[in-house]
Amino acid sequence: MGCAPSATVGGRKVNDTKARILGTSSDLFRRNGYTGTGLKQVATEARAPFGSIYHFFPGGKQQLGEEVIRTSGEEYARLVFSILDAHPDILEGIEVGFRLAGETLVATDYADACPIATVALEVASTNEVLRVATADVFTSWIDSGSALLRSRGFGEADARRLILGFVTSLEGAFVLARALRSTEPLDAAGATVLAAARACLPPRE
Repeated sequence: MGCAPSATVGGRKVNDTKARILGTSSDLFRRNGYTGTGLKQVATEARAPFGSIYHFFPGGKQQLGEEVIRTSGEEYARLVFSILDAHPDILEGIEVGFRLAGETLVATDYADACPIATVALEVASTNEVLRVATADVFTSWIDSGSALLRSRGFGEADARRLILGFVTSLEGAFVLARALRSTEPLDAAGATVLAAARACLPPRE
């Protein structure tokens, strides 16, 4: 008996059908929200038998939602922080990060924003399992971002405050940008974060 095809999701090897289900669910959740996405829709767009969803996620939609939040959140963090880390000048990295976020929104007709923000807004007061998953993802972003900024010479308190500002500004700007169908909120948020970072930038030696 041959091995089932596999793919990499969140740095892990997973069955190809499961990977398609996770990827499709992530796309649908970010566009339509958690409650606005049905499992039949997921199966159809993932080109997967409906029963395979319960094979891989016996806990149903909630289990699928939790794994999507955790895997897509990890992948998004890797993307964002790789952009920041690729620029020796952290100010340039921040500017590029917000600019690319705006370009992605425009290219996807304002549909492709943060993969977990839409779900986080929906479930914060209604589903404790998914709330905890989103909280864990955001916490990991804050910890990773703080570590990156500390490696660039920022003090611990400044690093945490700046990354909190970065994440909250980015997430809030996504909401406004999608509603207004304009990148102006992202431009303004990026400028605000840049000013804050510049104000506590470590002195050059």
